[in-house]
Amino acid sequence: MKIKLTLNGKATTADVPANHLLSDFLRDHMRLTGTHVGCDTSQCGACTILLDGKPVKSCSLLVVQVDGCAITTIEGLADGDRLHPMQQAFKDHHGLQCGYCTPGMVMTALGIVDRHGLRLDEDLIARELDGNLCRCTGYRNIIKAVKAGAEAMNEGK
Repeated sequence: MKIKLTLNGKATTADVPANHLLSDFLRDHMRLTGTHVGCDTSQCGACTILLDGKPVKSCSLLVVQVDGCAITTIEGLADGDRLHPMQQAFKDHHGLQCGYCTPGMVMTALGIVDRHGLRLDEDLIARELDGNLCRCTGYRNIIKAVKAGAEAMNEGK
């Protein structure tokens, strides 16, 4: 099937099999390997991307379902060498260790900020991160990074 979408701000057309997962399309066809696949069952959140501005797990969608949509992956956040404020916050607050879950965490964090703005406390962030698994960090620094990223995003407005 032929699909059209906006991928990281660029109009994109592709010919894809009807049964191809969005996560596989992003990684294998578009070579956007920042979208990680940890489980293929939408349990871990490593494949989270923004679909029309909302975080979704790309392993739970067929690529044909996003025809006409706008998709942002972790690769679409930075402005050249300048990291997005949320990415920078994860770096500054050590919200990553092995980095496997980090792209999904960052994309989910952007959804948290979109829904709640600066009304973020640690309990809210922890609840909202449910569905994104990290086996390395214990979440403390991830939660701090989300809060700091939200504040930095607000300063940039």
